[in-house]
Amino acid sequence: MTRILSLILLFALSSTALAERYDIDTKGAHAFIQFRIQHLGYSWLYGRFNTFSGWFSYDEANPDASQVEVTIDTASVDSNHAERDKHLRDGRFLHVDEYPQARFVSTAFKEHGDGTATLEGNFTFLGETRPMQIDIKHIGHGPDPWGGYRRGFEGTTRFKLADYGMAFNLGPNSQEVELTLSVEGIRAKP
Repeated sequence: MTRILSLILLFALSSTALAERYDIDTKGAHAFIQFRIQHLGYSWLYGRFNTFSGWFSYDEANPDASQVEVTIDTASVDSNHAERDKHLRDGRFLHVDEYPQARFVSTAFKEHGDGTATLEGNFTFLGETRPMQIDIKHIGHGPDPWGGYRRGFEGTTRFKLADYGMAFNLGPNSQEVELTLSVEGIRAKP
């Protein structure tokens, strides 16, 4: 019985060890978090968050064990218009003084076998934490010219602002935000 338990424990530890950790490459600007929302229902407003950090783990033999954590500096919002960005940071929208960060922590990863996956987790935004599902595409992986190893994914999701307590109303067509995360991770050295 002890031998069986030892084998089970050894297998569990070795399968966990196979998951490779990647740090999201924000220093090299090889990762982006972009958003879009309709402006009054007449056009699309695009923007991004310039400052964020995170990591993910991925194991090709057991992709369902993958994990992701991303933290966004909400004051880094950039819609390519300085005056609008001031409004986005204030108490009507992002409340950056009260909520300086948004955060996603995964709870499940389900690969579909065609280069796509569904990532589930909890998203904390404006002090509210709610479940979120992100549609994922595996972009590619391989060695880089500097002796490292990289892996990239892209994910998209939508959420309603009211679900996170944002009360400012820009009309019925402007209630949902679409987020796109494009990340390239550098495999951590052991």
